[in-house]
Amino acid sequence: MPRQLGPPLWLALMVLQTALPPGAGGRRQGFLERTLILLDVSTRSPVRVLNENFLSLQLDPSITADGWLDFLSSKRLVTLARGLAPAYLRFGGKRTDFLQFHNLKNLAKFRGPSPDYYLKNYEDDIVRSDIALDKQKGCRLASHPDMMLELQREKAAQMRQVLLKEQVSNIYSDTTITARSLDKLYNFADCAGLHLIFGLNALHRNHDNSWNSSSALSLLKYSAGKKYNISWELGNEPNGYRTMVARSINSSRLAQDYVMLKTLLQSVRYYSRASLYGPNVGRPRKNAIVLLDGFMRNGGSVVDAVTWQHYYMDRRVSKVEDFMKTRLLDTLTEQITKVLKIVKTHAPGKKVWLGGVGPAWAGGTNNLSDTFAACFLWINTLGISAMHGIDVVLRHSFFDYGYNHLVDQHFNPVPDYWLSMLYKQLVGPQVLAVHVAGLQRKPRPGRVIRDKLRIYAHCTSFYNHNYVRGSITIYIINLHRSRKKIKLAGTLRNKTVHQYLLQPLGSDGLHSRSVLLNGEPLSMVDDETFPELKPRALRAGRTITMPPTSIAFYVIKNINAYACRR
Repeated sequence: MPRQLGPPLWLALMVLQTALPPGAGGRRQGFLERTLILLDVSTRSPVRVLNENFLSLQLDPSITADGWLDFLSSKRLVTLARGLAPAYLRFGGKRTDFLQFHNLKNLAKFRGPSPDYYLKNYEDDIVRSDIALDKQKGCRLASHPDMMLELQREKAAQMRQVLLKEQVSNIYSDTTITARSLDKLYNFADCAGLHLIFGLNALHRNHDNSWNSSSALSLLKYSAGKKYNISWELGNEPNGYRTMVARSINSSRLAQDYVMLKTLLQSVRYYSRASLYGPNVGRPRKNAIVLLDGFMRNGGSVVDAVTWQHYYMDRRVSKVEDFMKTRLLDTLTEQITKVLKIVKTHAPGKKVWLGGVGPAWAGGTNNLSDTFAACFLWINTLGISAMHGIDVVLRHSFFDYGYNHLVDQHFNPVPDYWLSMLYKQLVGPQVLAVHVAGLQRKPRPGRVIRDKLRIYAHCTSFYNHNYVRGSITIYIINLHRSRKKIKLAGTLRNKTVHQYLLQPLGSDGLHSRSVLLNGEPLSMVDDETFPELKPRALRAGRTITMPPTSIAFYVIKNINAYACRR
């Protein structure tokens, strides 16, 4: 009987391989044959239960500067956002702390001279659309002319360089969000079935370095008057303020600011019970760790969930192989462990959110972080975060100026979008323990055999009416450049399985921006219609074969798992 490997609560286990005897099958000596993996799942009770909005989204405030905010009413963009609902939508990022709210009804007067990239009739159309938005109850969706979108893309391309220069240099210009812009933002979130979390400017300070809440109070009163259902944050990566503006905010002051904001929310009747999240520290290195620890010790437990951010790499990454390094993928586990230790010390039981995560820093890397290669980082993030009990993961970004997005500026989904959509449809919040057995190749002296086959299991989403309660979804990442065979054992033996196999489309390989689902390309039918996500039924008892460098979801249909029936 093959021995069980690793603790039963771990959901990602080591690849198991063995060498053929010399000359076997005419193959050269030392060739590594694909080893059969035996896989089982504990079905009595979940090891974690996560937020139903576990996979959620982020929208960067840069859209107020590059003009894309005016296009959030796009019928196609709202449709794509609906495909990932229910979820939170965090409006926050680097420019959160340079954002000021102005309650101005006439946006055209505030924006100054009309930009020369728009024809005047399109400018007039935008203004008329804005006026109609206030009068219209419910969702207002638009179909923008192709010429209008092309002109906007030209403007956004020019603005992208400005925004990128700001982010690299850490010198930012102030940005204004008006009442009209807030209306558009909330209309988008509400129409798409997303709950808006709005990040308030923490760098708006008085002379004594205390937080100046005047702009925030104005925004709260306006939103309350509109009855906008919003949750709130304060600031973004406060551990980096010294670099950005040569001003630091210590942990004690930051905790006081959050207590002040909580009091402010309670003073506005409509938001007296609104949720508050923070402090959105950056990657938990030395300064961020010290700040988070002090924040929690000095009253930071006032937040409803503790938030922090993680990015895997910087923009200097130039090879697709960098996105598949197991050492890189494992950095997330190290960061989660540090954050959970602090939170458990000061506020046991407090929820922890990964409040912003993306493949690469500073907007990502063209032809890498927007391709199939990035899918491995994204699904790894979801799997490891769920395994450790991170309650919500907010993806940076749903739609923005860089290359970390799920939807590009032509309103087309990139591979990470289709992966996210499948995850939403198939994976529920109950996390199950995975057990793997097989043969292990003897390691060479001085060489570490890293985990390149990662296996996770959850109850199937209750929102998916194609599967009855009690079904299980297993998702697997194969980082190997050879196929791997997996045999379902124990409680999974001889059960009907539905396969959803994701692979890159075309000759570009891992650089592809298109995806195959079970061999069929995925693309939108029209602005309001998704393709049918058809599974491939596998014969009961059949061995699962994972192609090289691929990702797959497997739904075990008729298992009637006790952990998934409640």
